[in-house]
Amino acid sequence: MADNGRSLTPSRRTVLGAGALVAAALAARPPAAVAAQAPEPRDITFRAWRGAELAAGTHEGTAAADGGLTLVSPTATRDYADPFGDGSSATYDVGTWTSPVVEPGHDLTELVASWNADTPDRTWIEVQVRGTAEDATTTGWYVLGRWASDDPDDGGALHRTSVSGQGTEYATVYTDTLATLNDHTLHTWQLRVQLMRPSGATSTPTVRLVGAMASRLPDAKKVDASTPATAGSTELAVPPFSQELHRGHYPQWDNGGEAWCSPTSTSMVLASWGTGPTAADTAWVDPPVDPQVDYAARNVFDYRYDGAGNWPFNAAYAARFGLEGFVTRLRSLAEAEAFIAAGIPLVASVSFKESKLDGAGYSTNGHLLVIRGFTRSGDVIVNDPASHLIADDTQVRVIYDREQFENTWVPHSGGIVYVLHPADHPLPPAPPQANW
Repeated sequence: MADNGRSLTPSRRTVLGAGALVAAALAARPPAAVAAQAPEPRDITFRAWRGAELAAGTHEGTAAADGGLTLVSPTATRDYADPFGDGSSATYDVGTWTSPVVEPGHDLTELVASWNADTPDRTWIEVQVRGTAEDATTTGWYVLGRWASDDPDDGGALHRTSVSGQGTEYATVYTDTLATLNDHTLHTWQLRVQLMRPSGATSTPTVRLVGAMASRLPDAKKVDASTPATAGSTELAVPPFSQELHRGHYPQWDNGGEAWCSPTSTSMVLASWGTGPTAADTAWVDPPVDPQVDYAARNVFDYRYDGAGNWPFNAAYAARFGLEGFVTRLRSLAEAEAFIAAGIPLVASVSFKESKLDGAGYSTNGHLLVIRGFTRSGDVIVNDPASHLIADDTQVRVIYDREQFENTWVPHSGGIVYVLHPADHPLPPAPPQANW
């Protein structure tokens, strides 16, 4: 679920936890019965197709090679009026790729897709999902995002957007997250990607990665601190950027930089890999203070959500600069330590009251920051772009208590992270129930 801002007012989406009924049932039992229950599993799986792997599935006017999925022979046309444009409609040639059906091996109540795509010459893509419910019903298709790399003012086809109002008996989409409703679960899922180009044109979008994280999580309000997985301290070199330096910048994108935790965090990780927008790309930014942050905010902005915290939009943005980006959930900081040991910083989604995280100096109902390392005792070294609400990059690096941090992250976002890394930089070995 997308993150934006730091207030303690209710977020734009209020979601009943998938395990709410289980939690209520446990609460009604005698204390001894509750104590005897083993912890509920944190079921999380991730499946993606990259490059030539996209030859799998069903193709209608598309083809896959090492470079990814492209539109080769359109099979349909589509009229689309950008709801955030001037109201005019354009006609696009369409090709479609439908993934194999995925059986994750567990029921799921939430799913977040990811994609890495290039969309030149006013091309664009739409990503959809459907699933099979516990009663054997196959749901309809839900739209998870309409994406173009560039805004229309920069030659893009459309204002990138999530799609609201998709609720059915079985599920709905909360900005970037498919969530089941009415106690339903899904036991399979399937993605569909539509590739669009202006009618009669020969250009094509290229989809280099598409996949999804599926999960079913307990409704626990607190977790025990995980045991540090490695001995000694490890810290990655991640440049610090403060979102507070951008207060008042470009208010058309979610009231300006004070709410830009996600693009600021994404920009820090891009910079850690030595990539990001060029000086020419950011020449329009005024004042030019960490201008890559303003550029990122513009290019991850979700016009329906009216915010820069759409999770897959941030991962897709990072992929423009030679990285592979995807969204998944981790079960604990022990799993995060595996990424740090592999040299990969993580963008993590957290939520907390000021009293629950010593040293933060603020409260938030949804915030992104960068996990960059761990101390010898296992505490978490982060680049927090809102640290102390001080407009100073030097204040961004903070060390947070391991148990406190784990409880701002795992019970609140389910352990959401952006994994952003060069495609040739290997990920750490995945656990048996693979969530990356």
